Amino acid sequence: LTPKPSKRVESGGATGGMGFQAAWEAIASGRMNVCAAVGFETMSHVNTWKGNEFIALASDVNFDYPVGGFYTGYYAMMVKRHMHEFGTTERQLAAVSVKNHGNALHNPYAQFPAELTIEDVLNSEMVADPLKRLDICVMSDGAATAILASEEMAFKLTDKPILISGVGTGTDAMRLSDRPSREVILLNHERAEDYKGLKYPGVHSFRGGRVAAKEAYKMAGIENPMEQLDFVELHDAFTSSEIQTYEDLGLCKYGEGGTFVESGAANVNGKMPVNPSGGLLACGHPVGATGLMQSVFALWQLQGTIGQHFGGDETLQIKGAKRGLIHSHAGTGTYITCSILERGF
Repeated sequence: LTPKPSKRVESGGATGGMGFQAAWEAIASGRMNVCAAVGFETMSHVNTWKGNEFIALASDVNFDYPVGGFYTGYYAMMVKRHMHEFGTTERQLAAVSVKNHGNALHNPYAQFPAELTIEDVLNSEMVADPLKRLDICVMSDGAATAILASEEMAFKLTDKPILISGVGTGTDAMRLSDRPSREVILLNHERAEDYKGLKYPGVHSFRGGRVAAKEAYKMAGIENPMEQLDFVELHDAFTSSEIQTYEDLGLCKYGEGGTFVESGAANVNGKMPVNPSGGLLACGHPVGATGLMQSVFALWQLQGTIGQHFGGDETLQIKGAKRGLIHSHAGTGTYITCSILERGF
């Protein structure tokens, strides 16, 4: 590719999503006709404890990290608050793990497919209360590439182009204790009365995720995601963050994420399939590649070619999928991206 122009995008866990949107911006500006967004990570080069240390450096290094801050601890604290605020249970967290590892049984690219039960997850090794080993994503090596192109060029490259119809990005303070309490940022299908008295965002929700979703929905003309999306691939580094993100994306009200997954709504055959690929929990989380991995699976879903890429197994193909959302998340919600993809053919 040298000597063609390039840039490096680095945003912690949201690097893939940020890179995807940077490529979109290069095309949308008219500067490029075709752009490759490439992400990779080789986490096996160091021991797991060292890898966790590197990842922890994407948090607040002035206060949180020096006093022992690691991500599993951060997310354990946040879900503890979610449990206190909304009554979320460990069994509901476990249901996310069962779903995503189960989906991965049909995804040959996944690194940790498994047929689990709720009890398997609950009985796995405790890491940071209430998060157990099977509540946490896999540290892994991996790479993914998305090719973005102008409309004219896209139709020359493929007979099944996918349109990026909405992009959104949200941010928040690096240090959790610096996040102020405000009124809930409402999506179009919500009302202020729904959240009367709720302390928001606290540490139970990701305000940056809500802003990213709101911006992407506005651009794509989405009034109600549950009615206008066919699937979601979101950043489930922990089972708890998947439940938190259901709420940020407006798939259910704040406080209802646990019952949402428990009801089966997020299953492949549910009302809103979430992480049919298996997500980070089962595919792995090679940080720079993760958000781009989501875009690849979304592309295949919308092209209707999951079976073609998965060795003839169409179990994970969402029938008639026309529009999906990918969600990339960094730190404790410091950078979050949402991109909406839909059929362009």
